[in-house]
Amino acid sequence: MKTYTEEVKSRRTFAIISHPDAGKTTLTEQLLLFGGAIRAAGTVKGKKSGKFATSDWMEIEKQRGISVTSSVMQFDYNGYRVNILDTPGHEDFSEDTYRTLTAVDSAVMVIDSAKGIEPQTIKLFKVCRMRGIPIFTFMNKLDRVGKAPLELIAELEEVLGIEAYPMNWPIGMGKEFLGIYDRFYHRIETFRAEEGDRFLPLDDRGELAVNHPMKESALYTQVLEEVELLNEAGNEFSEEKIRNGLLTPVFFGSALTNFGVQTFLETFLQFAPEPQPRHSDQGDIDPLDEQFSGFIFKIQANMNPKHRDRIAFVRVCSGKFERGMSVTLARTGKTSKLSQSTQFLADDRSTVEEAVSGDIIGLYDTGTYQIGDTIVDGKKVFQYDPLPVFTPELFARVTAKNVMKQKQFHKGIHQLVQEGAVQLFKTKYEDYILGAVGQLQFDVFVNRMKNEYNVDVVMEHIGSKIARWIEDDSVDERLNSSRNMLVRDRNDRNVFLFENNFALRWFQEKHPNIKLYNPMD
Repeated sequence: MKTYTEEVKSRRTFAIISHPDAGKTTLTEQLLLFGGAIRAAGTVKGKKSGKFATSDWMEIEKQRGISVTSSVMQFDYNGYRVNILDTPGHEDFSEDTYRTLTAVDSAVMVIDSAKGIEPQTIKLFKVCRMRGIPIFTFMNKLDRVGKAPLELIAELEEVLGIEAYPMNWPIGMGKEFLGIYDRFYHRIETFRAEEGDRFLPLDDRGELAVNHPMKESALYTQVLEEVELLNEAGNEFSEEKIRNGLLTPVFFGSALTNFGVQTFLETFLQFAPEPQPRHSDQGDIDPLDEQFSGFIFKIQANMNPKHRDRIAFVRVCSGKFERGMSVTLARTGKTSKLSQSTQFLADDRSTVEEAVSGDIIGLYDTGTYQIGDTIVDGKKVFQYDPLPVFTPELFARVTAKNVMKQKQFHKGIHQLVQEGAVQLFKTKYEDYILGAVGQLQFDVFVNRMKNEYNVDVVMEHIGSKIARWIEDDSVDERLNSSRNMLVRDRNDRNVFLFENNFALRWFQEKHPNIKLYNPMD
């Protein structure tokens, strides 16, 4: 039986981040396979077979073969309790991903070895760096022809500005992919070999210690030369630099063929950090502190459409969660009993009786919680740092096609807005305007309103706008015009939606007494 401290130290909570199509969902499934959480991996592209990725549950995800929500999955492996947060790869959902990154202790960055560093990878990487999150890199799709490994490492260091340490090195690629030279475990892992022949030992000079046909290959000779170059001119391995997010261990493999994934998982679990302290308005909170606390980083409606439920995802930051315990919501000071709690494997759920720092649990929510809320037990009430809020760039008026469905329309719009995927504004005439970071968020909104609330909506796009909030919130309504539309957000604060940068500058010159701000600055 583990002690509380041992339980906390065995937790590994991480997010998987990547550009769309780099293989993030496939890698997630292979990890779940090793953890015994699933019996067979569904292929993301497997629409014809009717098999879908285990971590994709929303209807639009199944139709398009993409992840647009952050799934949470948990399994045990080699004495560790692993919590994976599979984030949306699509850039239109970066706000959901950014919030998810506040709930993890490390991140796994998946890179397509044929494409290298892509735009969304750069954005997500910057957030990890900003938060000081340790990053582990998985160079994927070695079973296809891609960029040269040295080129990929150089790109990683130059584009992302982080030191890289290859834990292993590929021997060929595509049809000539023979396996990986494992620098860390001092062995060669052969591709498509029988279990007994999978690992080949190396001698003191770093060469194959057994007779094997690979010795005759020019690719083997090339790898020995490249590994020697890495040993002499490459970065040194440093656990401290990994912990501080200054050095990324790099693993090569193929998630689709499940090659190199187990080696990656076992090494990652050794070096990934255990639950870390979180900052609050009363200083850092130690994960080993006995007082229970956590924060809500995501709210998801209708994960089970039959039950019309709402789940608030909580990152446990300190103490022990026990089902039925009473907690205080820091924002309101109100106390409530947590009797309905759950943990996840994609859309499979089970009631959770206990959880400790590092775990992610779901609380059934009747509209009590907001994203960023802190819950604590005991007398000492504090608030964790606020979560990042994105400024929307695209806007659209939204109405129900059928006026008889106003009740479902209002319920749907308010529930989906509380999830944080789109932002809601109202004009002085009480028209609803939605704001989003990207078009796909609108598509998902329309799709979910129809599928989950049985409401067809009409979206009247009003284009891209520059949203600016007003510092003291007082403003003359007569300043409302087509070039600077005055609206109120869901917290009833005044916001100007400017037509373009010129309109924003002109307004600021005309009204220097009105102080505008962007919450992302």
